[in-house]
Amino acid sequence: MAAQKGSAFLLKISDGNATPAFNTVAGLRTTQMSIAGELVVVTSKDSGGWRELLSGAGVRTVSVSAAGIFLGSAAEAQVRARALDGSITDYQLSFEDGSKLVGRFLVSKLDYAGDFNGERNYTLTLESSGAVLPQ
Repeated sequence: MAAQKGSAFLLKISDGNATPAFNTVAGLRTTQMSIAGELVVVTSKDSGGWRELLSGAGVRTVSVSAAGIFLGSAAEAQVRARALDGSITDYQLSFEDGSKLVGRFLVSKLDYAGDFNGERNYTLTLESSGAVLPQ
């Protein structure tokens, strides 16, 4: 299996239409995704001293964090608007091998920073709301 380019790991936001088109959130230099699941332990006396877990139980979440340079794109404006109004919208994660994940996310954090004589940077964190599925 060949290594995949980080530059091809893209975060895209839905345009909100019934048949959504996804627009790349521009300027991102780093993108990270974490998939987590809550454990449901069903260990009993019959477990022979080994922990047992219940498959398919618990809460699963997907978190996305990203950082980049603010370019003023329409997609960045959409992300900022979603952060300000606290609404949940559809996002797509796209990978170099062509695979994609789609789900509804809440912008849980959006930070801007900038130095004098430097570019304006931003970081954002998204938290899933509902299923995140392959497309």
